[in-house]
Amino acid sequence: MKGQDIIIALRLHGIWQDSMGSPDKELFSVRSMGDMLGISKTEVSRSNQRNLASGLVRQDRKTGLLKPDSKALLEFLTHGIKYVFPVKLAEIVRGVPTAHAAPVLEGKMMSAGDLIPVWPDANSSQMGQAIQPLIESVPAIAKKDSRMYELLALIDAIRMGGPRESELAKKMLAAILVGEK
Repeated sequence: MKGQDIIIALRLHGIWQDSMGSPDKELFSVRSMGDMLGISKTEVSRSNQRNLASGLVRQDRKTGLLKPDSKALLEFLTHGIKYVFPVKLAEIVRGVPTAHAAPVLEGKMMSAGDLIPVWPDANSSQMGQAIQPLIESVPAIAKKDSRMYELLALIDAIRMGGPRESELAKKMLAAILVGEK
């Protein structure tokens, strides 16, 4: 499994959620996905195959298009992501706020320090401690798509958070992915 597999499964979830059941087939093309996510067409195709093999996505019976298995995706994100993609804090850099510092969790948690976690991005005005995003293009994705930003920041809160932060992020992620409250 690679970080881009998670990104693509989340993007597929967003496409289906926006479409209300009849999605624009062009959004599923490897070219469209690659352009949106900053991933090559070959890597999108390989990622789709890994996602199908792992059960994170399946083919929709009506349309034949890839569709995330939201419950399987949620289960992996809440129980396995921090083990497969652990967070290692790095140097102080400019970047896009993530985890408890992201807008989706703003005011819902208290930070124990002055440094916020960020995805490195030289064009950002925020300073913080760098964490490795799931893929290099995550800061650009977050700037283009606010829903993806929310999901990726919640995932980082699970990857790096303590029990309270992680539990809140899991509940919020469940509400978005499968409608649980």
